[in-house]
Amino acid sequence: MKKLLSLVLAAMLVLCCIPALADVAADVEAGQAMTHDELVEKALAESGTFVVYGNTSRIATAAEAFAALYGIPTEANNLKDQEIYTKLRNETGAGAASMVMIQDGAQLTDAIDEGLVINFVPASVKDKLDEKDQQPALVHQYINKLFIYNNLGDDVPAIRNVWELTDPAMKDRVIFKNPESEKVNMNFLVMCTKPEWSDKLAAAYEAWKGEPIDLGEYQNAGYKWIAEFLDNVTFGKSDTTIAEEVSQETAAGKIGLFVLSKLRSSSVLTDNLTVAQYDATAEGYEVNPFSGFMYPMYTMVNTKASRPYTGMLFIEYLMSQEGFQPWGKSIGAYSPNAEIAVNEGDLTIDVWKATTVMEDADYILENFEVEDFILLHCQK
Repeated sequence: MKKLLSLVLAAMLVLCCIPALADVAADVEAGQAMTHDELVEKALAESGTFVVYGNTSRIATAAEAFAALYGIPTEANNLKDQEIYTKLRNETGAGAASMVMIQDGAQLTDAIDEGLVINFVPASVKDKLDEKDQQPALVHQYINKLFIYNNLGDDVPAIRNVWELTDPAMKDRVIFKNPESEKVNMNFLVMCTKPEWSDKLAAAYEAWKGEPIDLGEYQNAGYKWIAEFLDNVTFGKSDTTIAEEVSQETAAGKIGLFVLSKLRSSSVLTDNLTVAQYDATAEGYEVNPFSGFMYPMYTMVNTKASRPYTGMLFIEYLMSQEGFQPWGKSIGAYSPNAEIAVNEGDLTIDVWKATTVMEDADYILENFEVEDFILLHCQK
């Protein structure tokens, strides 16, 4: 009986340390209409350390600048997607994050449905964003993973058509992070089976081979491309190590599919690399039918937030020119805020949206069984 009483008291203690979920939702609803100054006043009235989670190393830089600006004690944690979702489900109390920056739209949709996170769109930036970048979750940035090849040697894989990557001659020359270990990579491959993209892949095959595609055992051209692409792929440990490997002088003839922003790294020999779509744009064509894929990074308020108004203020900050600086100073990150231009030397977000496979959370959730097909072809 004493043990049971202790557990009840412990639970009550935890609950009293954080706002009720309904209170956080009410706070966010109120915050939607607040001015910047009103958000600041509310945030400064909150107490305790402001905790944030993000699956990007640059979240710490942004949080440090935010803390200095407002004098708010802040703790930023760079975690993997699955770690963040696990913490959202399990953590309570003052140590729980008040705000998260996270990718993987399909899993985020589930988290919204579970009541783990709640969307907040600052009034100060609402009219600067497309509606689709506001609902059901606020997009902080778009990130692209592109075909980037080593430009040394005589056998340069300057692709014009993604089916070239399925040619037996490309065996073990294509490097990609295993989709089993990074969900956005899995989502990209699932998207290739969507009729919109499988039809484009069928047309691209005919343009490549000069004859209609023979699907054989495959349901559509997306499945066929996935199977034959993965058969040629060597899996890299991370996008950073892939970029480093493909850029080496000993990697002539290799091509990677990795985050464009990795070209900012001092460990990557960028002179040895060419971005397929940059090359295509310069020559007046596009990689058929896509040059890679692009996905959103979202910002959300945790429904267990101990500092919900601080979370909303930080989101407002991240959506501003100043708050976007940790990402905006290099290529490969694109703000949906119309007032924030792309980095000099990069292509515009509209070009990337037109030339990459965009993540569709609803399609991915409705076709989760495609993952089994992909995982089967990842086994080597």
